[in-house]
Amino acid sequence: MNQTVTLTRSCTATIIPAGDEINLAEGATYSIAQSLGGSVTLRDASGMYRVGESELDALGEDVKQEVLKEKDSGKDTGPFSEKKVWDAMRGCYDPEIPVNIVDLGLIYDLKIEDGDSGKQVAVKMTLTAQGCGMGPVIADDAKQRILALSEVQSAEVDIVWDPPWNPG
Repeated sequence: MNQTVTLTRSCTATIIPAGDEINLAEGATYSIAQSLGGSVTLRDASGMYRVGESELDALGEDVKQEVLKEKDSGKDTGPFSEKKVWDAMRGCYDPEIPVNIVDLGLIYDLKIEDGDSGKQVAVKMTLTAQGCGMGPVIADDAKQRILALSEVQSAEVDIVWDPPWNPG
């Protein structure tokens, strides 16, 4: 999605890469840098901002529907499997890079255990840079996607730094 949008209402966004929340004003105009995984990265002369799913209506109903249509294409169907967990994490994107966290090589470990009332999933992931303030946002996005899977009782996504990530 490569277009310009004018906000129909003010909305909360996350400054990239600092990770701080900011209020974007109604009527402000932004370019859409990417719209992947149910969130949108906006850009203006001052920087980049991640708008999450709960705030998409501020971008206009057409943009919201297009973003959600893409996200819904990976709905949870069929029996639980490890592949479904990997696929759920593939829906989580670095807001600066149009590549998901699995294909970027950010997932270092995945453990699935049977609990009393469902699966317990534990993930160890890293980030492309240690100073990235978006780490908690990305980790929470991955966690929420895993928790949305049927049969998952709990999910934990921890950020680790060893070994350091590299593009190779």
